[in-house]
Amino acid sequence: MIYYLQSPNYRRERRPRRKAEINITNLMDVMMVLLVVFMVAAPLMTSGIALNLPKVGGKALEGKETSINVSVDKEGYYYIGETEIPADKIVDKLKAIISANPELSVTISGDTSTEYGRVIGLMALLKEAGFEKVGLKTEPKPRKL
Repeated sequence: MIYYLQSPNYRRERRPRRKAEINITNLMDVMMVLLVVFMVAAPLMTSGIALNLPKVGGKALEGKETSINVSVDKEGYYYIGETEIPADKIVDKLKAIISANPELSVTISGDTSTEYGRVIGLMALLKEAGFEKVGLKTEPKPRKL
């Protein structure tokens, strides 16, 4: 029998142990960049079409309905959200929207200097597209002190 003795100078090669810690530095860097991007982008997304809405009395409607905004500006151009839609294509676009979500309601925002016929024409187009719930957007009347 042959015994091989290990000398005291012999060192076994060890593999480095893996750390069981979570390094969140990179995660925090990414989160800070996302926070800054959304803080800068959020105000840009809320800016809409400049409309001078009529001022009338009444209470705001409450509810959690899903609604899209269709606007008519003072030149008579139609907008869905902030996207300008030509008058001849608006019915097709609205039909595509309602086919995706039949419970959707529409709010019409019309500038005060828009011709009355353009707003009524838009309401007729919405009925033709199949929308049953159509509302008109206004601003509250200023209170007199």
